[in-house]
Formats: sequence, C-alpha cells, structure tokens
Amino acid sequence: MVSSHDDAVLLTTQHPTYGLDAFRSDLVLSLKAGQTVSVVIPARNEARTIAAVVAAIAEPHLAAGGGSGLVDEIVVVDDASSDNTGELAQGAGATVITLNGSGGKGQAMAAGLKATSGDFVLFFDGDVENTHERYVPSLLGPLLLNSEVRLVKGYYERPLGGSVTGGGRVTELVARPILELLFPELSFMLQPLAGETAAARTTFERTGFDSAYKVEMGLLLDVANAFGASSVAQVDLGTRVHRNRPIDELRPMARDVLEAAMSRKR
Repeated sequence: MVSSHDDAVLLTTQHPTYGLDAFRSDLVLSLKAGQTVSVVIPARNEARTIAAVVAAIAEPHLAAGGGSGLVDEIVVVDDASSDNTGELAQGAGATVITLNGSGGKGQAMAAGLKATSGDFVLFFDGDVENTHERYVPSLLGPLLLNSEVRLVKGYYERPLGGSVTGGGRVTELVARPILELLFPELSFMLQPLAGETAAARTTFERTGFDSAYKVEMGLLLDVANAFGASSVAQVDLGTRVHRNRPIDELRPMARDVLEAAMSRKR
C-alpha cells in the first residue's frame, strides 16, 4: 500500500515494474487531478462473466454510480454476441455499443476508443472471473505518476487444471520466446498479451490497433518502437482466472501473435 507519491516503489529500477497494490485508490485519484478516464471492455458472448466485470469497476470507481470518481465512463463493445452480453453489461452500469460484424478484438478495441472521450483509456477483458477493483488504480497509477510511461500492462498468475500456474500457454510458448529472441529489450514483460492494458488516448491514437489476436503483441511493439522499451510499465494484478481454451483454439492465436511480431521485425 502507498500513501504518497514517493511510496510507489518500483520492484525493478531497469524497467517500470510495480508490485501488487502498489497504488492506492486515493493516491491515484489525487494524481488524476481533473483528467478523465474511460474503461473499454471488448466482449463477445460473455454473458456468464460480463456483469461481474463491469460491476467490479463501476461500483467502486464510476463517478456516475457513486464510486470514487477514478472512472468517468465504462463502455462495453458487444462484438456481434449471440447471447445477452450487451443487456447484462448495460444492467451492470456500462454503456454498450454493438458491432454487427465480427472483426475481432482489434476492431472492437478501436471502436471502443472511438466511442469514448477519456484522456486515459483502460482496456479490460470481458471473460475474467475475478476482476478486482484494484485493477483500475493499478493500471492508471504508473501513467499518472510518470509521464514517460506510455503503456501499462497487467501481469498475474494464471491457474490451469487445479494448479496455481500453467495458464497462458500462448504467452509462455510463443509470445515470451518471441520477445527474448527478436525483441530482447522487451523480454522483461511477464504478460505481453495481457488484455488489461492502459495508455493515454494520444498513445492509442498514434499506434492504432492491429486486427484479431495480433492486437496485443502489435500494440506492445508499436509503443516500444515509438517511445522506447522503457516507456512500457507492468503492474501486478494478482491471480487472474478465466476460461482456458482447448489446444485446437490456441493455434490461430499463436499464429496471429507470431505474424504481429514478424511484421514488425526490422
């Protein structure tokens, strides 16, 4: 826990890496100082989890809902869902925009950015089973504390099959080895594909969003290329639980991640 700007101690000095609960909500609110924050949640057929994800952000933080005021708006991008994802998200306190064609996560993120107005934009995944109120101050804090930080990624443990670790197979088998081999300046990133991502609006407008599952790797590499690897921070979000996909669904994800990296390798 921190009580002043000086207390937000980095776990490493070489790269901006923050520990669990490094940023208390009242500290981040004081740093916000009249700036505005939007939360965007791309979601497709996430009726089982979306209401809880929205509530974990809205109840403690959404200004209009009586929260702390850290968040000024929450937008769920309903990416051509065939279930009642949009209805449940709206009931939990989000504004919902609907995409008629399924263009993938990158298109949904771009639509969410366009639909919001915040000076800072935080992206969250809609399928997380244990979204925590700490996510907002944790992701926002590094941006407000240090103007040289341009992108913040969450990192976390991913349980699999009863084990406390083992999830994130595309991350461990594809994304992190790619960084180690092709972009070693970013090899410190623990969760390069994390959906919990934050930046100033101007940063996202400069980089844009790649398509489908290429979006997270592409965003990381584009920010590092534009501003340097030291402009990327990561913050501990604890343990993150969501569905683990069967292996046959991971191959297209892995291919997209590899394609995003290879297209940016000079």
